[in-house]
Amino acid sequence: MNKFVLVALILSLAFGSFALPGGASAESQTGKTVVTLGADLSQSQRQSLLQEMNVDSNVETIDVSIADIRNYLHGGQSGGTPAAGDNKAYSSARITLQDSGNGIQVKANNVTRVTEQMYANALLTAGIQDAQVYVTSPEPVTGTAALTGIMMAFEKASNKQISQEQRQVANEEMKRTSELGQQIGDQNKAADFMNKVKEEIAKQQPKSEEEVRQIVVNVAGDLNINLNNQQIQNVTNVMHDFSKLDIDWGALSGQLDQLKGNLQKGLDWAKSEEAQGFFDQLLNWLSDLFSSLKSIFS
Repeated sequence: MNKFVLVALILSLAFGSFALPGGASAESQTGKTVVTLGADLSQSQRQSLLQEMNVDSNVETIDVSIADIRNYLHGGQSGGTPAAGDNKAYSSARITLQDSGNGIQVKANNVTRVTEQMYANALLTAGIQDAQVYVTSPEPVTGTAALTGIMMAFEKASNKQISQEQRQVANEEMKRTSELGQQIGDQNKAADFMNKVKEEIAKQQPKSEEEVRQIVVNVAGDLNINLNNQQIQNVTNVMHDFSKLDIDWGALSGQLDQLKGNLQKGLDWAKSEEAQGFFDQLLNWLSDLFSSLKSIFS
């Protein structure tokens, strides 16, 4: 392991924190925590996850089944399963409301297809802001079903409703981003691509699906991402729906700029003398540790 690997690890953790634009504010319920638990968890799994989330026995919980997810996303009407690969509800989450200006912090465990940045991006679309989120499962899951539980928990904690349109667009956006990440072999690049498309939508405020499609094509070209016609259409569909949401575009642009600023700060620190000194000390300590262990076992 070298310094640059350690830098990458630190930056990946930093990606979990994003400030989100106007929407469902959590400020009036600061500190409120709600936990969602997959309805298919065994009793022992439930207790284990509650311990992992570091919550007490009195925390407010919501059991979330596949049927609950379907009803939430489709307004009680029939619809398909929320995510291919998640046939049972194991995904669970803890959400804690924060003071205004803290933004969104997301951490995930045992999730295979959705990154922390993808969750944060989708929560932005849902209009959620100022909340600390932890997603987990007792066994590996794709993670696409967890977003619905997070939105349900936010509504419960904040006493505010997320519109049906935002629920569906946020869910579809996350699924398409995860799908694209699998197809191009780079989940972080897929999330960055979707963010840049949002940024251009906020700037240009397209009025038609064709204008959104052109933004998608242009951003893909800028990032050197090769998309086929079906992929372009899939992203265009969800981003066109996103463009029609009732969003404060000025606030959205500001938050996207702040997201990029946070990343740049992380990169600048990683290049600084302070960071290099930290890594040198850390690597020396690890070297001494391994040497000591080697001596013991010898």
